[in-house]
Amino acid sequence: MRRTSVRTLLLVAVATAVVGWFVVRLLQGRGTHLPAVPWLVDVAVVALAAAVFWAGWTVRAYQRGKRPSLDAFRAARTFVLAKAAALTGALLAGWYGAQVLVALPDLSIEAQRDRAVAAGVAVACAVLLAVVGLVAERFCQLPPDDRGEGREGSTTREDPETPGASTPA
Repeated sequence: MRRTSVRTLLLVAVATAVVGWFVVRLLQGRGTHLPAVPWLVDVAVVALAAAVFWAGWTVRAYQRGKRPSLDAFRAARTFVLAKAAALTGALLAGWYGAQVLVALPDLSIEAQRDRAVAAGVAVACAVLLAVVGLVAERFCQLPPDDRGEGREGSTTREDPETPGASTPA
């Protein structure tokens, strides 16, 4: 499995922001205004980022010899969780960014300003989640083996007991 590229995350965020902007404008044209983003969303996204970072940190500690054992499935699941967190952060950043963009022309109205601030904080939390996902992916990357045959971005290594079989980090 390859690590997620920043370019992919930027494309996801921009595409989501464009689609989100059209959706929010369509809803507003029909007289429906989205409520401000609840602060609980920010707390939940930051808590998720902390959990992903902690899971990635345990894999990193194992690779550096500071943790005695780690199940290979847990390491693989941590990598997948980190990848999902990065993509989720990009999606959320695009969605909440669209809400900020829609509220920008009406910042003189207090309710719109409150919506823009709440969505802006949510964008920052979503970007944090995406960055933590990328960092945790990096923690799960295997170092090159001693023979110099390790591949950049690889998350599997050869199982010495079974020729041709691979095990996750």
